[in-house]
Amino acid sequence: DLAEMSLSKAKKRGLLYHCFEVINLQIRVRNLREDKDMTQKQMADLLCCSQRVYSNYERGEVDIPSKVWVELAKFHGTNVDYLMELTDQKEPYPERKKRKYI
Repeated sequence: DLAEMSLSKAKKRGLLYHCFEVINLQIRVRNLREDKDMTQKQMADLLCCSQRVYSNYERGEVDIPSKVWVELAKFHGTNVDYLMELTDQKEPYPERKKRKYI
């Protein structure tokens, strides 16, 4: 029974990993917004969504779509891996060279 399982056992079984991962993602996204002294409403307007939807992103209530991750990374001058806590390297990736098609 999960209610009787200790926290350490739950962690070992990976049951809490996703929960902690989501919290960390949302903290980094929120912190970057707050570093720019922006409100959730201002970010929502930038992303063409409602303040409620943006708030849900920050609280981890809904998954952030990949298109939004990319827009957040561009706006904050970083990369998606940094936003998603996959790296601590904040610098954006270099732009890909445009290919000429024949």
